Amino acid sequence: MAVVVVESPAKAKTINKYLGSDFTVLASYGHVRDLPPKDGSVDPDHDFGMTWEVAAESRKHVRAIAEALKSDDTLILATDPDREGEAISWHLKEALATSLKKGKTVRRVTFNAITKSAVTEAMARPRDVDMELVEAYLARRALDYLVGFNLSPVLWRKLPGAKSAGRVQSVTLRLIVERELEIEAFRAREYWTVTALLRTPRGQDYQARLTVLGGKKLDKYDLSSSASAELAVQAVTSRPLTVKRVEAKPAARNPYPPFMTSTLQQEASRKFGMGAKACMSAAQRLYEAGHITYMRTDGIDMAPEAVMAARDEIRRRFGADYVPDSPRMYKNKAKNAQEAHECIRPTDMAASPDKLHLEDDQRKIYELVWKRTLASQMSAARLERTTVDVGSADGDVELRATGQVVLFDGFLKVYDEGRDDDEGDDSARLPQIMEGEPAEKRAITPEQHFTQPPARYTEATLVKRMEELGIGRPSTYASIVTTIQDRDYVRKEKNRLIPEDKGRLVTAFLTNFFRRYVEYDFTADLENELDEISAGERNYKDVLARFWRDFTAAIAETAELRIGEVLEKIDDFLAPHLYPARADGSDPRLCPTCGKGRLNLKTARSGGAFIGCSNYPDCRYTRPISAPNGEAAAADGRVLGQDGAGNDITLRAGRFGPYVQRGEATEADPKPDRASLPKGWGADGLGLERALMLLDLPRPIGPHPADGALVEAGIGRYGPYVKHNATYANLPEVEEVFTIGMNRAVEVLAQKATRGARAAAPAPLKELGQHPDGGAIQVMAGRYGPYVKWEKVNATLPKGREPDSLTLDEALALIAEKAAKGPKSRSARATSGPAKAKAPAKAKAARPKGPSKATTKATASRAAAKRVRAEAVDDIIEG
Repeated sequence: MAVVVVESPAKAKTINKYLGSDFTVLASYGHVRDLPPKDGSVDPDHDFGMTWEVAAESRKHVRAIAEALKSDDTLILATDPDREGEAISWHLKEALATSLKKGKTVRRVTFNAITKSAVTEAMARPRDVDMELVEAYLARRALDYLVGFNLSPVLWRKLPGAKSAGRVQSVTLRLIVERELEIEAFRAREYWTVTALLRTPRGQDYQARLTVLGGKKLDKYDLSSSASAELAVQAVTSRPLTVKRVEAKPAARNPYPPFMTSTLQQEASRKFGMGAKACMSAAQRLYEAGHITYMRTDGIDMAPEAVMAARDEIRRRFGADYVPDSPRMYKNKAKNAQEAHECIRPTDMAASPDKLHLEDDQRKIYELVWKRTLASQMSAARLERTTVDVGSADGDVELRATGQVVLFDGFLKVYDEGRDDDEGDDSARLPQIMEGEPAEKRAITPEQHFTQPPARYTEATLVKRMEELGIGRPSTYASIVTTIQDRDYVRKEKNRLIPEDKGRLVTAFLTNFFRRYVEYDFTADLENELDEISAGERNYKDVLARFWRDFTAAIAETAELRIGEVLEKIDDFLAPHLYPARADGSDPRLCPTCGKGRLNLKTARSGGAFIGCSNYPDCRYTRPISAPNGEAAAADGRVLGQDGAGNDITLRAGRFGPYVQRGEATEADPKPDRASLPKGWGADGLGLERALMLLDLPRPIGPHPADGALVEAGIGRYGPYVKHNATYANLPEVEEVFTIGMNRAVEVLAQKATRGARAAAPAPLKELGQHPDGGAIQVMAGRYGPYVKWEKVNATLPKGREPDSLTLDEALALIAEKAAKGPKSRSARATSGPAKAKAPAKAKAARPKGPSKATTKATASRAAAKRVRAEAVDDIIEG
């Protein structure tokens, strides 16, 4: 018998069906070893030696494999067919070295699809672990560790509030930040178009756009005002029009190539708004169940037998007309793929989506893959594109109508690709129009337009841009996009990626002080060098040595940098964003409060940054770095009106956002009433009435019917609430603070009291099924978001993950991860507790006066630095 090791239980279950009782199939549950988050895990001084350790949660899986090898002589490593899969196989071989004694055989097999034929064929052609692919992995892992572990602490020391930097994540963040800077620098330009609704002699209407005026072809900005547009309307209106030319041309649209990783992620984002991580999770489950081929690939070619199967299925479903004379062949643009080489396709072309029982996300992805694969081998669509030119006899004005007709739908019968923008096309169908016939004018309409700024990236367009620049690889796109969101460097709104202030600061810092390492060409060239390592064309330690030599020099150059210098550089870099031009043309950096100081970037003790006045402490004006929709500019001491006592009610911008204030600070009243604007309240639309409502909080509701004590409503640190004596109960909406009556308040307070008395547990959001070890697994609603519950284990759902689409397999993985990170046993706590408690007493006895403040501060500083360095490693992007 032989022991076969794969990454996941789902994959093991599928393969076990094909191999039978002669094989023991076990799962490694992903990578079993990693670099420990501490100094020396990658040692540049000793030929880049790397120290690996088996992860705590992986030890039991390694032990299970070792136990199986006691009675079996052959270990077959059947991990995924890409660089990561090769690395997992190598790690397993190294971790099991003591169990692989003399006489034991280790073989490596790969298959692009988990089908019986593919698995059986792979087992008949075993090989050794490909060390060139492994060395490419080692180089990438070492680079990511060295950058993350050395650059992140610099970022933390010089830029308080920043979390981490990564070799590829920082370059991707730069893309998003620079796009936002382009949008902010954009100035819209006005232009006009003139459209005519015309009618044929047969009574059929069609539209045409003005293209020639005064005998000259119109450029986009020739009609730049309503006056020029109105003159153009008069020119068209005053002249009879006839059809000058009708030109019909045949055209063809060829199908798109089958999916690779990046195009699948792009299309899932366009059509379903699905993030890269969710897309790859669904595709992973489809692959492990044997429905599609391997999903991390930069190849678009298809196996010959799959091409023939697709052609047969097309002929069966749609007829011979939809099958081209010869198979379509697609050329891969990648110079050297580190990943699997075949496209993503169904393993069975006849298995249409309606035949498979799949969860919603999996069904969507499978339907995309199935349709795109069949369409890629179908006949081209045949079209007829028609252009009609209508003009005046004197040639002064001319209009053009365009349209197209689909003569044969071809591949469009099955699939058409989504778009990243809303631009229209010439797909309108024109009526029958004859050359020389008159065109009756029904309406002439001028229309105002403004040029639009470049669109913010979606996950789809970001992955597309990364691919164009050669940044990242198929196995890393999803993790890169997810990490910059998890670090709060970027947020996603309406499927668009918007940089947070923290992300802007990090990009500004790296662009000014580590520019080479966030250059697109440098990152792409390094990716190519890693490709060359995987092809055996480069020595990976030579690549590491050259990189480390230059990188350490760049780190050393920042050693003497003061935070003030850093802030000055970043202030200049972000000036267009931080200090946008004012409508009245005044200096945007002049303090709006004192009128003398200059606004500049400052850092807070708690970390993070804000805009403050240079006249501090005489002037205490502050505002956040940015506020949505220009709220910062609007909240500059604007007077909203007066209260009943004649005090000015002003709207102001503070370090933590806009707020309202009653009156001014005086010696008698140094702290006038203030109230922050609740989340969702815009500064632009705030009026006096709403401001007074905020300043008058807490709002008395009345005496409680039970004891007569006052019940009041307000907005606190944790949001809107009602209060009775010492009991606070949360309200779901801010608006309810101003409208809630006594009956509702008593009900909310009673519910809070019942919860405090441990009432019946709330109903779960979703029942997922039974745990293999017994006990129900449920999705529950928690204070900090939904979580998975199994017995005493509570595992929070990842940010942005919807509970409705969570599967049992995903829940089991979250539970296992949470359990592995669980608290120490009671005995361990009991052992460690007293020892820690006694340590200060000994120190005190040895040094009665205790450590000096300087010593304490230095110790705390070193501990904090060590903690941050450890956190930095967790933030490193693999890829």
